[in-house]
Amino acid sequence: MWQIQLSAPQYPEGLVLLIYPNALGGNIDIINGLNHYIGMRTLHANDFIEFTILPYIIGFFGCITILTGLLNRKKLLTVLTILFIAFAVVAMVDFWRWEYNYGHDLNPEAAIVVPGMAYQPPLIGYKQLLNFGAYSIPDIGGWIFIVVALSLTSTSVFEIIKTKKLKKVKSTAINNKPATVLVSAFVMSMLLTSCKADPEPLRVGKDNCDFCKMTISDVRFGAEIVTDKGKLYKFDDMHCVLSYLKSNVLEPREIKEIYLTDFSGSHELKKVSEMFLLKSEDLRSPMNGNIAAFGNKDSLSKVMAVYKGEETAWADVKPFHP
Repeated sequence: MWQIQLSAPQYPEGLVLLIYPNALGGNIDIINGLNHYIGMRTLHANDFIEFTILPYIIGFFGCITILTGLLNRKKLLTVLTILFIAFAVVAMVDFWRWEYNYGHDLNPEAAIVVPGMAYQPPLIGYKQLLNFGAYSIPDIGGWIFIVVALSLTSTSVFEIIKTKKLKKVKSTAINNKPATVLVSAFVMSMLLTSCKADPEPLRVGKDNCDFCKMTISDVRFGAEIVTDKGKLYKFDDMHCVLSYLKSNVLEPREIKEIYLTDFSGSHELKKVSEMFLLKSEDLRSPMNGNIAAFGNKDSLSKVMAVYKGEETAWADVKPFHP
């Protein structure tokens, strides 16, 4: 149903907590060991009543959905939609409450105590917890529930609009076709929007390089990797990007795009395939890669008049070895 991914320098392969309708999975033993050090309670499926009742709730919605389709009753569709949305809201509130309690109710005699620190994972998205990055997203079951919720909602809305405008139309065969098209288009547009992943501006003094761990001090040489799940990895030098890729932390199939900062102008992040590179010892980049990227040839030529060097290609840039 859901997964929480954890990443830290001491766990380069990452850890994952998998939440099923009736159990917990993934690296649960390792995560419980880490939780013990910071005073969090260990996680056990038997401690959650949700794992007992959730399979029955899912079974109930499965049966009523099939019944709604067989009987083809608009009122039953409306009731199903309201119940399903209400269940989704209650489930997310309960999940947030669970995360809050586990992240705030800490043992004051734990081995590691940071005053004022809480360890509540994000409900959805990314959050930094000490040296761990926590990434919370739906898993396959969760995405199925989202698609079902969108389908039920859009179909109910369409039926309401259709009833108001076409009270005298009796041909269900004609009316069901545009309904199906509308539902499909709506669901696809929502899924495509949710999967969209873009780079975000680098923040001087706040963001850290994911390879060398140094605080980014000069955005002109920065870069980012965006994964197909929308996760961002930030770097202060092109050599750090290549070294991170060489470390095999990310599989090539996981990488959606690599972005480099335009040395000129507003320092916008652009796709690596669109950039022109200049290598010059006079540039003095943070990790001594001494390579700058440019969005067009004119900018490259102007900077070459100041910083003597030579144009190079992304394929020729070598990883940094500290």
